[in-house]
Amino acid sequence: MKIVKAPSTALYPVPVVLVSCGSDRPNLITLAWAGTVCSDPPSIAIAIRPSRHSHDLIVESGEFVVNLPRASQVGLVDYCGQVSGRDVDKWAACELTPLPGTQVHTPVVAECPVSMECRVVHRLTLGTHDLFIGQVLAVQVDEALLGETGRPDYARAEPLAYVGGEYWGLEALLGRYGDWRPRPGTR
Repeated sequence: MKIVKAPSTALYPVPVVLVSCGSDRPNLITLAWAGTVCSDPPSIAIAIRPSRHSHDLIVESGEFVVNLPRASQVGLVDYCGQVSGRDVDKWAACELTPLPGTQVHTPVVAECPVSMECRVVHRLTLGTHDLFIGQVLAVQVDEALLGETGRPDYARAEPLAYVGGEYWGLEALLGRYGDWRPRPGTR
C-alpha cells in the first residue's frame, strides 16, 4: 500500500553539479536541480532562484559551465552551496583552479573530472526558480578518467548524487543499457 504525500520534488537521485558562471569575477554555485534535456543538440538544464548571485551572472553572460565533482569533493561542494559569491571568492576559499573554456568565457573547474561548456538557448520562469537550458558546446574530460577505449570510466569519476538533503556516492555498476532486453527465442 502507498501513502499519498504532499506534492514535492521527490525525484531521486539527482546529480550534484558545480556550475561556474561569469568571467570578470567568476563564481561557483552548487546545484542539484540539473539534468540532460536533449541529445541533439546536446542540452542541459539547470534551475536557479533569481535571488542567487549566479542567476544574474548567467543572465548577463548567456553562458555557464556544468562541472561534475567527485564524491570525495563533497565538502567543497556543500560549502559552495552554503555561501554567496557576493561575499566570498569560492574559487580561492576552496583552492580550485579556473581553466579557460574552449567555447565560452566562463572558466571550468580543473579539479572536476568533467566540465560541459554551455550557451543559454532558453530561459523559463517556473515559480521559485528560473530554468536555463544550455546547449553543450564543448566537454572537457580529465585524461585520467578515460579508460582503455577512450570513453569515460565512470568508476574513476566517483559520481556524486543528491537525495532528500543528503549527498550519496554511487558505488556499484549494476548493468549496461540493453543488458535486460529480451533476446529472440527467450522469455
